[in-house]
Amino acid sequence: MKYNLFEEVVLREDIANKGLQKGDVATIVDYHKGSSCEDGYSLEIFNALGKTIAIVTVSESTICSFSEDDIFNIRHLKAA
Repeated sequence: MKYNLFEEVVLREDIANKGLQKGDVATIVDYHKGSSCEDGYSLEIFNALGKTIAIVTVSESTICSFSEDDIFNIRHLKAA
């Protein structure tokens, strides 16, 4: 497993049906071992006040770790 439970990660692509965009921060809440394909993770996404706004399951290639060059930014969630 590349990522740990409750680790914060960054989306590498948009998830349009949930209104999520590349660069949004998510928290890993579950790990899914891929049987013949890529492993996956369930992610919980919070707004700036800590309220859950989405829970999604994605493949490992959809997320990445933070880098030292990353900064946080605030944006308004658009309805999916």
